[in-house]
Amino acid sequence: MRALKTFIPLFVLLFAFAPAQAKEDSPMAVEGTATISVDEAKALFDNGVVFVDVRGDSDFEAGRIPGALHLNSKTALNEASLIEVAKKDQEIVMYCNGQKCMRSSIASEKAVAWGFTNVKYFRDGYPSWQSAGYPVE
Repeated sequence: MRALKTFIPLFVLLFAFAPAQAKEDSPMAVEGTATISVDEAKALFDNGVVFVDVRGDSDFEAGRIPGALHLNSKTALNEASLIEVAKKDQEIVMYCNGQKCMRSSIASEKAVAWGFTNVKYFRDGYPSWQSAGYPVE
């Protein structure tokens, strides 16, 4: 009984903190989109393609790809808000905080479901952009 009293709290602690530690990787690809590298993203940026930052408000305020439009995936992203920034056949780049961030993959899936046909899924997102030394604001 004494051993049981010792192990139950440890067992509870182990499972209480496990979900907070486990963060899955975003998918390598999103059906209906093209997954792009940081260099491909930069080429699109140089060509004036619309970049949509789907990160949270504080992340966006802390730094972003210059000119990126902010549509927080949890509060502001919907079909109407996306149509305000891009036509359904226009190239758009969706990005968030890299491979451990699911927001851009989910946003890309939604955009495809809403009929957007030229979505670029920038899986590596803002951290890789910044690490490459590309411009930020």
